Amino acid sequence: MRRTIILTLLGLLVPGISIYSQDSTVDLINSYGTLDSWCARAVKESMLLGGDTKLLYEFYGDGRTRHTKEPFNPPTGYLWRTNNVMAVIAGITKTSNTVFPERRGDGWCARIETHIESVKALGIINMDVTCQGAFILGALPEPITGTDNPMSRVLYGIPFTGRPKALVFDYKADVGHETIRGTGFSKLKPMGYADYPEIAVILQKRWEDAEGNIHALRVGTGYEIVRNNIPQWKNGHRLEIHYGDITGENFYRDFMALQKGSEKTFHALNSRGENVMVIEEGWASPDETPNVLIVKFLSSCGEAFYGGVGNTLWIDNIRLEM
Repeated sequence: MRRTIILTLLGLLVPGISIYSQDSTVDLINSYGTLDSWCARAVKESMLLGGDTKLLYEFYGDGRTRHTKEPFNPPTGYLWRTNNVMAVIAGITKTSNTVFPERRGDGWCARIETHIESVKALGIINMDVTCQGAFILGALPEPITGTDNPMSRVLYGIPFTGRPKALVFDYKADVGHETIRGTGFSKLKPMGYADYPEIAVILQKRWEDAEGNIHALRVGTGYEIVRNNIPQWKNGHRLEIHYGDITGENFYRDFMALQKGSEKTFHALNSRGENVMVIEEGWASPDETPNVLIVKFLSSCGEAFYGGVGNTLWIDNIRLEM
């Protein structure tokens, strides 16, 4: 297959994100990764849903709240994104917030949680939805306009050509809560198995073919499932990044596998503006240069509408170690 490397188009793949030099990108990731800056959008939901005003948090700004119904538009240099989002479906405005700023000493951290969002319309229609929290590098364009394939709405990754050694962060966690299925179209269903937060840093080399499909080689992998409660802050935790094919390593687990079309496969916009899956075709050589960096902190490791209700992941002082 002829590969068309799309370094010049990567700015299109993640709307609102500019291309910076490697050093500038690392500085921006690390400076906002202190999580000491945050702001809130106050969005009034539709009267059909009660007309309440809900807050959507993001980790930049001066702590102020502004009232708006405008779609999220990140400031220049802000590369992170929560999955706190506004949806407008059939003219009905609804919000979802699963990532919150929380005091930590003299500063702030982020609390990422899995919870049930209850939707009541005119006191007649009651829907319970399991919502997972996420803090990522990438984009989540607004407004959400449909309920199908929610994982595809998140555009993971930013342009990046560096080869970091590790992702370093502080964290604590409350994990292992029973998975609850909550699709909104049926009663909540306990699934009988535990769920855990997921943390990952992935480097890819992406290209687009003549049909607009996006492919990738996996260049670097750092992956962790948080399986134990961590009640006290663990500072300076290092998630090592391993380059090349890691399937023969003793630390390799199935959840680190290439993404070839499952529900959790990453999505991106191609050069035509179409939302497509990013199919990982194989493992890159250990010395390959990537063109996309993905970082994700998730409160649940399962598919959409499934999650351990009560799972909570606190994170702080995130930085990329080069």
